[in-house]
Amino acid sequence: MPLTLEVCVDSIESALAAVQAGADRLELCSNLGFGGGTTPSLGLIKAIGKVVPTVPIMAMIRPRTGDFVYTEAEFDVMIEDIRCFRENGVQGVVFGVLTPEGDVDVTRTQRLVLEALPLQVCFHRAFDMTRDTRNAWHQLSKIDGLTRILTSGQGTTATSANSLCVLKDLLDLAKKQEPRIGILPGSGINSSTVSALCQALLPHGLREVHMSGGHWIDGASIWRRDGMGMDVGGAGEWGIWRTSEGTIRAVKDAIDSFKETC
Repeated sequence: MPLTLEVCVDSIESALAAVQAGADRLELCSNLGFGGGTTPSLGLIKAIGKVVPTVPIMAMIRPRTGDFVYTEAEFDVMIEDIRCFRENGVQGVVFGVLTPEGDVDVTRTQRLVLEALPLQVCFHRAFDMTRDTRNAWHQLSKIDGLTRILTSGQGTTATSANSLCVLKDLLDLAKKQEPRIGILPGSGINSSTVSALCQALLPHGLREVHMSGGHWIDGASIWRRDGMGMDVGGAGEWGIWRTSEGTIRAVKDAIDSFKETC
């Protein structure tokens, strides 16, 4: 089966770069380079839908950076964002909700899934913050309507030895218990690591991978008042986060080359 490449983006420029490089699906966020991504605006959703109308879009539902234990007010915002995006052409939503003790918040997750249906639903890397991988899997596997889980295998990257072992276990569990739920490895995937990831995980049923391929570039402002930058890091205080078309294409080429040698 073809291996789906999902790319996380937070601008029209990055979306175009990713699609031109061969991305099969987009995860759309805001603030991707600073804090891991939050809910994108409806305007961005609509604009990207116009320029890449045939590419599936998964919209992040995350009202703020920080942890994944939300207040009732924050949870209400998540519900409203799902309703809004569901009515405006996205193919799916991405979210993660945990309890203070580090388990999946099953009740709230079920509510969000029901609100999102019939869209695709991905439980994001909040999964990697849970205290027990298998318990988190079993909690999520019982929720009807969940499409996939984005995970690094509970490591800093999906390509470390320990992470690959966890990912193999999750793929095997999904195949045996809930094949409707896909396991989507993400974090640290690039042209240097993706072939090893495929080699390790394809025998266990790998069908999709996730990456950002982003980097900081310098902004276009010529006049910059000293001490008054936006303090976003990366390329100094005036940097802009952009997806690299070359980085995405290199991963796509590596995937295609690996499949040809199998």
